[in-house]
Amino acid sequence: MFNIGRICMKIAGRDAGKLGVVIGNPENGYVLIDGEVRRKKVNVKHIQPIDHVVNVKEEASHEDVIAALKDAGYDVKEIHHDSKYEAKKGSKKKEKPTKKSKKKSSKKNKE
Repeated sequence: MFNIGRICMKIAGRDAGKLGVVIGNPENGYVLIDGEVRRKKVNVKHIQPIDHVVNVKEEASHEDVIAALKDAGYDVKEIHHDSKYEAKKGSKKKEKPTKKSKKKSSKKNKE
């Protein structure tokens, strides 16, 4: 029922009501989905299959999944995926502000 390329709708969680495509084989009641939803493994009880299948490869990229949904005629909202990996990959280390050293006056110099 949940084969690679099956379009489904999330019915639970923060992504409820959004479309996704199955891109990973079912394992112990979980499948990997991507699309309008965040790319993650979800419980098959939390998704509703739709009677349409798109042609995507297993573990397809997010761009390929969005393109397949648009080609199938679905109006897909573009989302920005903020995964920890992508955030670390593209970010540069920020410079820490430098502390200005205060000159300490010694008592010997004052005398």
